[in-house]
Amino acid sequence: MARVKVLLMQDVAHLGHAGEAYLVAGGYARNFLLPRGMAVLATSGAMKQAEVIKQAGVRRRAKEMSNAQAQAELIKGKRLLFAANAGENNRLYGSVTASDIAEKLSKEVGFDVDRRRILLEQPIRELGVFPVSIRLMSEIVAEFTVGVAREGENFEKAASYTAAHLAGNAGSAS
Repeated sequence: MARVKVLLMQDVAHLGHAGEAYLVAGGYARNFLLPRGMAVLATSGAMKQAEVIKQAGVRRRAKEMSNAQAQAELIKGKRLLFAANAGENNRLYGSVTASDIAEKLSKEVGFDVDRRRILLEQPIRELGVFPVSIRLMSEIVAEFTVGVAREGENFEKAASYTAAHLAGNAGSAS
C-alpha cells in the first residue's frame, strides 16, 4: 500500500491535530480525509501554511476546552431520577440507557448532551442509585448520579434500594 503525506486542516480523532503532517495510508487519505476537507496533500505550499493552521487549531481547542469545563461544572453533582416499573426482586422490566440519561440530562442542564459521551458500561437494569460519568473532551470528565425508583418514589428511596442491594451482596459474600 502506498502511503501519502497529508497536512491536517482540522483535528482528526485518533490521528492528530490541525496543522500537523502525517504519513497515512493512501486509501484513508483519498477516501476519507481529503473528500471531507480534513486534510490536504502535504505539498511545499501547504506546508508553508501549516503554522497558521496549527495556531487556528490551538485557539479552537482552547475555546472548546473552556466550553467543556463550563459544561462539566453544570453537570457535576447533578442527580437525575428515573421512574421505572420493577418486579419484586427490584429488577426493571426495561432498562435505563445512555440515550435516556442523555435526554434527561440535556433537559436538566439546558444544552444538548451526546449519548455517546456518557460512560455507561451497560444499561441500568435495577432499582438504585448509580454513579455515572460523561466525557466532554478527552481530558474532561464530569460525574453525576442517576437514581432509579418505582413510580412516585423519590431519590432517597432509590438510594435505599442500593443500600439493601449492597447489604445483600455483603451477606452472601461471607
